[in-house]
Amino acid sequence: MVSRPTGMVNSQPLHERMWGTGFLPAKHQGVRFTPTKAPVLYLTNPPGITSERRRAMLDDLGELNRFTLSEYHDPETQNRIDQFEIAYRMQSSVPELADTSQETSNTFDLYGPESRVPGSYAANCLLTRRLAERGVRFIQLYHRGWDQHTNLPSEIRSQCYDTDQATAALLIDLKQRGLLNDTLVIWGGEFGRTVYSQGTLTHKNYGRDHHPRCFSVWLAGAGIKHGHVHGETDDFSYNIVKDPVHVHDLNATLR
Repeated sequence: MVSRPTGMVNSQPLHERMWGTGFLPAKHQGVRFTPTKAPVLYLTNPPGITSERRRAMLDDLGELNRFTLSEYHDPETQNRIDQFEIAYRMQSSVPELADTSQETSNTFDLYGPESRVPGSYAANCLLTRRLAERGVRFIQLYHRGWDQHTNLPSEIRSQCYDTDQATAALLIDLKQRGLLNDTLVIWGGEFGRTVYSQGTLTHKNYGRDHHPRCFSVWLAGAGIKHGHVHGETDDFSYNIVKDPVHVHDLNATLR
């Protein structure tokens, strides 16, 4: 598959503002996959437009855009040229990518029963493996709703049902296909949770607050040392007392 360098798979809707490229040029904008049977919208040509006709239209448009680029040297014009080319390549590649009907029963069993449900976390884990197989360099896979200030005992059980088997299956699947050697898998969030409770504080209903001071992220694949634990908190898991890792250092490590 030829696509943008980033693919983003989300199991629940996210605000559009969360998908921007920030200070980076538009060519770094990722492609958002929606939780539907058609994860990338508007890829189908309208009636009467063949693939050959679409290619000819883009060639003519590209020539006009390149002329404009030579006159005004606006980098956004080059971005537009690149975007049209990417869109055309996606038209010919994404439908096959998103079609998991040819996956084996063993593969679906590995990822769990929800892997047959489009837009589920398990189905998106399977889609992530298919993206990695096709050379997509960066894939973001989301599972939201972990903000449990109350009802933690019941909600965490449901979320682990969604994520545990499918996440393990993704690692197994990548490894057995020889993809884990050069694929780094990162699991984490934007902050941690307190070890002490909040909420109603009953046996069946309590929660935990936000805790940005320290939290854990795990990494697998790409030569990461197995079983290695880096960093240490105090006895109350409130502050870091050894080997802190700033998010900038994590990003530098990933590069």
